[in-house]
Amino acid sequence: MRIAFVTMTTAHHVDHWYARRARAVAERLAARGHKVTVVCTQWWGGDHAAFDFEGVSYRRVTADHSPSVFVAKLPFVLNSVRPEVVHVATDPDLAVPAAKAAGRLRRVPVVAEWWDPPDRETGRSWRRHWAARSPNTLLVPSETVATTARECGADTGAVEVVPDSVDMASIRDAPVDERADLVYARRLDEHANVEEFLLALAELRRREWRAAIIGDGPARADAERMARDLRIDDRVEFLDDLAPAEQVPILKGAHVFAQTATRAPFATNLLRALACGCVGVVEYQADSAAHELVETDPRGSLVTSPQELAEEIVAATETERWTVNEDYAPYDHDAVLDRYVDRYRKLVTDYGLF
Repeated sequence: MRIAFVTMTTAHHVDHWYARRARAVAERLAARGHKVTVVCTQWWGGDHAAFDFEGVSYRRVTADHSPSVFVAKLPFVLNSVRPEVVHVATDPDLAVPAAKAAGRLRRVPVVAEWWDPPDRETGRSWRRHWAARSPNTLLVPSETVATTARECGADTGAVEVVPDSVDMASIRDAPVDERADLVYARRLDEHANVEEFLLALAELRRREWRAAIIGDGPARADAERMARDLRIDDRVEFLDDLAPAEQVPILKGAHVFAQTATRAPFATNLLRALACGCVGVVEYQADSAAHELVETDPRGSLVTSPQELAEEIVAATETERWTVNEDYAPYDHDAVLDRYVDRYRKLVTDYGLF
C-alpha cells in the first residue's frame, strides 16, 4: 500500500511525543513492505526535494517553517506522490482540509491524527473545527483526546482511538535492574509535576525504599533541589533521558510506577512500566489520559493528592512483584500497527464503493 504521511514538523525537527510517534509508525509500516512517503518541511541538507531514511521517503513541501506556504503547496506535492491513503497530522490545522482537497482530486481517503487536547482558549476556533470535520477518519491516542476532538466538531462515528505501543518481545527478554523500588519517568518540563511524586516520597521517609526519576529537562534542577530540601536526595536517583531499551530493565526491577504529569495525550512511559509488571499509581489530571490505563487494571490505582499517592505506594507492597504483565500484549507494536493497516484498508475499500 502507498501511504503518504503529512506532517510539517517531524521527529528530525523536534523531540516531541507526537513527532516520535509518527516517525515510529511510518518506519514500522515501511518495514512491513508498505511504500511510505512523509511529506514535510525539509530537514535534510542539500537542495534535493526528496531524501530516503530508514526505509521511508521524505518529500519537501517547503524548505522553511512556514505554515501558510506549507498548506498552499501541500496539494501539489501530494498529487505527485500518488498515495492510496493520506495520513495527516493536525499541525497546522489547515493542513487537514488541504490534504482532503488533494484526496478528493485523486479519489483517496484521508486519515487525520489528532495528537493533543486543544488550547482552552482556541479549541473551538474555525480552523480547529474545520480540521476536525474534514477527514474520513480522525485517529486519537486516547478517549481524553477523543472528547476534545468531538468538542471541536468531529463526528462521533469518525473518531477512532489508536493507542501508543510498546515492544513486548524486548520487555520479555530484557534483564532486571533492581536499583529502584519506585520509578517516575517523563521529560522534566512545565507539565511534569514531579514535585507531587517527591512529596509522596517525603511522606514515606521512615520506610525503606529507593526511587529513580528518569528524564531530563528544564524542571530537573528544581526537582533535584526539592529532593535535597525534603532530605530524601540520598534515596532518589536522578537519571538522564533514557531510551526505552535502557528504561525497561529498571522498570522490570521496580515495584511501583508513579504518574503525576498534568498533560499527557497518552502516557507511554506508564504503559511501558505496566507492561514491565509495575503497579501503576496515577494522580488524576484533567488534561492527562494516564488514568485510562489504570481504570481497568486491578493492580493499578487512581489518586488525587501526594498523600493518597503515598498511601497507594504502601498498599502496593502487598501486591506481588512482576517483571512482565501479559495483559498489555494488545499494546505491542505489531498489534497496534495492525489497527492502522486495518483502518487504511477499510477506508480504501469503502472509498472505492462511491
